[in-house]
Amino acid sequence: METSIETRDLTRRFGDFVAVDRLTLRVERGEVFGFLGANGAGKTTAIRMLCGLLQPSSGSGKVAGCDIQTETDRIRSRIGYMPQKFALYPDFSVEMNLQLYGGLYGLQGDVLRTRMETVGKLLSLEPLLSRRTDSIPWGWQQRLNLACAILHQPEIVFLDEPTASVDPVSRRQFWDIIAELAASGTTIFVTSHYMDEVEYCGRVAILVQGGLAALDSPAGLKKTYGHTSLGDVFLDVVERAQTRGTAA
Repeated sequence: METSIETRDLTRRFGDFVAVDRLTLRVERGEVFGFLGANGAGKTTAIRMLCGLLQPSSGSGKVAGCDIQTETDRIRSRIGYMPQKFALYPDFSVEMNLQLYGGLYGLQGDVLRTRMETVGKLLSLEPLLSRRTDSIPWGWQQRLNLACAILHQPEIVFLDEPTASVDPVSRRQFWDIIAELAASGTTIFVTSHYMDEVEYCGRVAILVQGGLAALDSPAGLKKTYGHTSLGDVFLDVVERAQTRGTAA
């Protein structure tokens, strides 16, 4: 299969603090890849390096065939990134935000209008186009956030806690959309704190203190660690990793 993301010993330090520690992984095209870890485990730092927004301290990586250290502009044109914090303009209408982000990605004229219609239908945003962004519910704001991230048809979409504070029904609908994107060949790299969501991923990487502590399918992780829930697997992996770290 075609590789979308590949890292080898990817590391990021902030002074003496190691935020990401020798991360090595490979993500295939069209895969829904889950990134699981406690707050401060290094998930967002790793994503920022993969998106070309933060230079690694050492190690290497490629995203969409482009080097994360020397080809950051090419990477940004080929990926979509939905950050943890809301990144749109609250006083703009839904339509204005879409037009703005389309323009940033070089879309214009009929191409932009067609893409806006497509993502509007996919995410059911058409009735909200004239509404101010800050006047629509949070779950719908997150849909708009995703719409802006996929407007230019990126090969890879990075989603950092996309359903945080979203109600359960909206979360399930959000993941239906993610599955549809992956089925069309888009690679999805997603972080989440919701264990039920992570079950939808093809494979899951568990980060502990910046290092890769476990990597497998949800079923594979449960079998390896002898648990019936990913929540129990996660706690087990964290405890074992921390015990090893203490022993070292």
